[in-house]
Amino acid sequence: MNDTAKTHYRKAFNSPYLSSADIVEKETLTIKYVRLEPDKTKKTKDSFNTAYFTEPEIRKGEPLKPMILNATNSKMMKSLADSAFIDDWVDMQIMVYVDHNVRMMGETMDGLRICAPPARKRLMVGGNQFKNAVEAYKRDGNLDAVKARVDVSLDIESLVKKAAEE
Repeated sequence: MNDTAKTHYRKAFNSPYLSSADIVEKETLTIKYVRLEPDKTKKTKDSFNTAYFTEPEIRKGEPLKPMILNATNSKMMKSLADSAFIDDWVDMQIMVYVDHNVRMMGETMDGLRICAPPARKRLMVGGNQFKNAVEAYKRDGNLDAVKARVDVSLDIESLVKKAAEE
């Protein structure tokens, strides 16, 4: 049985927040908004920067929980957004992963970390990828499937549509 099919022991504790038990491989997620809100676990009276995501599920049938952005992850968000204001962190894509060497209260443990997602390739004129995009447009009447894999500028999109009509 591979690790993605196994159940992590921390799942039994049913946290209201995303945790290292929820992430089995690096996940690219889109921030819907970040809000400063009180601890939902009610273990503390602290308030946390809490990120909510546009994706409804982390895996099929498993709702995606909000993520507390601790000091380290908040500093990374500041860097990625080029803004210290949580209101500016909307619609940003981030990659969430598990760091197995997080130090907390004198212990080393698993913790969630964020970074920039890998850069996406851009559709360019010519070559097989462009031809495939033209065929996809002819087949689907749109470029949704192509845009799910690569970035398509408006100029390139116009050229694909024009090539599809020829």
